[in-house]
Amino acid sequence: MSERWQYKVEEIKVSLLGGLKPAAIEERLQTLGLQGWELVNAVHPTPVGPTVLFLKRRT
Repeated sequence: MSERWQYKVEEIKVSLLGGLKPAAIEERLQTLGLQGWELVNAVHPTPVGPTVLFLKRRT
């Protein structure tokens, strides 16, 4: 039997001044990791846009 996966996409918004807070990303990843999510990829496409996290976990 093959494994089944569940996928999730999360956005981490930039601060009001347009800055990215690595601590905010780390905190969110810690929370998601405790729920069984594994980070597959992260993209920060523009300097003023959100960081997008792509995650998966076994169902």
